[in-house]
Amino acid sequence: MKKPRIITDHKWHNFKYRNEVPKKVLKDQFSHLDKDDNFDNFFKYKNYWYHISDFIRVENIHENDEFHKWHGYTSDTFFSGVLIKMDEDNEQYMVGMYFS
Repeated sequence: MKKPRIITDHKWHNFKYRNEVPKKVLKDQFSHLDKDDNFDNFFKYKNYWYHISDFIRVENIHENDEFHKWHGYTSDTFFSGVLIKMDEDNEQYMVGMYFS
């Protein structure tokens, strides 16, 4: 099986707070999130807004697997998606895209 290709800028970014996300985006994309419990951990990547809850945790991955250094992923298609890595304090993130 072909290994996925991962593209990232290797830069750490600060998460956005709920009040930094446009109200229309909150209404259209994140109305399912409880306002009191999810006031941070938003970010915008490739002109699309994400919340950390959109990602599936990467677990039990062999160290030779391409995803083993990432903490989570969300699929865009069957062959592509977005990866996230968080710093030790969970205050910053690094993001990338994968393609199979």
